[in-house]
Amino acid sequence: MTVKPLAPIIVCSLLVVLSTADAQKSSKKQPSSSTSTTSAATKNPSGTTANAGSLEAVLTQLDNAAAGFRSAEADLLWEQYQKVVDETDTQKGKIYFRRTNKETQAAINITSPDTKYVLYTEGKVRLYQPRIDQVTEHDASKNKEAAESFLALGFGGRGHDLVKQYEVKLEGNEAVDGMQTTRLELTPKSPKVRNMFDKIILWIDPQRDVSLKQQFIEPSGDYRTTRYMNIKLNGKISDDVFKLHTTGHTKVVRPQ
Repeated sequence: MTVKPLAPIIVCSLLVVLSTADAQKSSKKQPSSSTSTTSAATKNPSGTTANAGSLEAVLTQLDNAAAGFRSAEADLLWEQYQKVVDETDTQKGKIYFRRTNKETQAAINITSPDTKYVLYTEGKVRLYQPRIDQVTEHDASKNKEAAESFLALGFGGRGHDLVKQYEVKLEGNEAVDGMQTTRLELTPKSPKVRNMFDKIILWIDPQRDVSLKQQFIEPSGDYRTTRYMNIKLNGKISDDVFKLHTTGHTKVVRPQ
């Protein structure tokens, strides 16, 4: 099976969001399609499906949690399913988020089966692959707000910010690793993002208002599922975590 590595996927997904941000600012709001899959639900002006007050309560609770969010770290278990060969690939690692006065920072350290690092700081996305000793760097500074909202999906993001970029549907409650969660289904409003992901599903821990599980579903039927375990909120994270430890010979590539 040809595996799509996690780190490049995250970078590519972020860049798709960034590439559409300017266009979305200047474009007019499009009417809802008559072929919407959420046929049983009506839409309110905010873009949420009208499952009355329950969804509104979830979004408001996420808003309140976002106000006090400072940092998070967790163990990461990522599974990629490829429909054409009916196989699943697994990668493991750690993920870190930190909100400062200036920005939201993120670091992903993949440890198995191959080591790689993804870092988002100072408006730049950097992918470091120690095996080939190369850093691939993308400038995201022009769309910093869009980048940080994507990175905060399920970790420190405001609930009502979701409806700016997605049609949001409340899917009820579901157990994840023995814990009851609230399931949200997100359908991207941007056609370019929707070309990558038909839907994004979040399983939110209602006690801490963070994602325990996320699933990104592609038009091809492939999907990527991420589980977050041993989550620690609002603890101190070393500055060293948000630095790439390269060598004196590391090659830096900046795609145009």
